[in-house]
Amino acid sequence: MIDPYVTVAVSLSALAGTAMMTAATLAGWRGWLQLKRTELDQLHGHQPTAQAGAGARIEIADLRERIRKLEAIAAGVEL
Repeated sequence: MIDPYVTVAVSLSALAGTAMMTAATLAGWRGWLQLKRTELDQLHGHQPTAQAGAGARIEIADLRERIRKLEAIAAGVEL
């Protein structure tokens, strides 16, 4: 007959192995999701709000100026 301590030891080591594999798989999954989020942000041109500073405001002001000029041209007003 098999010793009960051996059965418990084998069961606990199998459980510990399963827990380690699950933790490693979860960490890999989270890393992959973060990679895909980063790729989507780069694809759509999104920038984190911490980096959107003076440069972004200047670019928006430039775009507004262009729109104003295009609207003036469409209205037939010379600049």
